[in-house]
Amino acid sequence: MIAIINYGVGNLFSLKSSLAYLGLDATVTADPKVIDAADRIILPGVGAFADAKAKLEATGLVPLIKAEAESGKPLLGICLGMQMLFDKSLEYGTHEGLGLIHGTVAPITADLETPLKVPHMGWNALRFTRPDPLFRYIKEGDHVYYVHSFYAKDCAADTIATSEYGVTVTGAVGKGNIYGTQFHPEKSGKVGLAILSAFAQL
Repeated sequence: MIAIINYGVGNLFSLKSSLAYLGLDATVTADPKVIDAADRIILPGVGAFADAKAKLEATGLVPLIKAEAESGKPLLGICLGMQMLFDKSLEYGTHEGLGLIHGTVAPITADLETPLKVPHMGWNALRFTRPDPLFRYIKEGDHVYYVHSFYAKDCAADTIATSEYGVTVTGAVGKGNIYGTQFHPEKSGKVGLAILSAFAQL
């Protein structure tokens, strides 16, 4: 069973629907016992980093999420959920993340080499930086759907895919059993479904 953590932010039910379409058992939950019993965990998220982190802290689930990740249970952060896996975010101040992956979340606008619209919203091709089982069912150049204004940087050691948008965007990270996608697999059509299917087999 896959536990989708419910802490008041995130596209929870479209994600659950995508997993159901794949025939996967998934539950939207904030129950520690359900999360502990799950085989895998997904941490979704949309919106502002500080607000989302505060809501996650308020659930009391942060120690459990860290413990589950450290135990080796597969964990996938999506969009803001991925950003919260990092050490810190510079979104309207400096905010501490979960520290499961080293790096910093920073504004795209500060690093753009050419003037482009932000938020970065739309379909972009993936470039793999190394082979990873998360991508076993897709190929380099496949397109995924992004909606974000901030991106992870200083995390090359754990980056497994990037996309280009006036700057090299960290598209996905992987560190052992801990994964994150800046893009939304649940909004990325067949490619996104294939990624979710691969995650369910990790």
